[in-house]
Amino acid sequence: MEPREMFSTDVSNDGVNHPEHYQSGGLEAIDVISAFTQDCTPIEAFCIGNALKYLCRWKKKNGIEDLKKAQWYINYLIEHKN
Repeated sequence: MEPREMFSTDVSNDGVNHPEHYQSGGLEAIDVISAFTQDCTPIEAFCIGNALKYLCRWKKKNGIEDLKKAQWYINYLIEHKN
């Protein structure tokens, strides 16, 4: 069982466990983040996860503000990559 499934009871219209702004095309942001951060260090996974989160939701939630937040995490990764 996926960790997020432990907290989910009803996935229809669930703004806590499965918010609409994190879903598209049958995919959910947390699943995409999990798949793409498996071989990362903790700080890399954190930054990549946040960048992906903001990129996935920007049109459905906070617009340009979310794009700027994603950019911040990407810039952090670039600046701190050895």
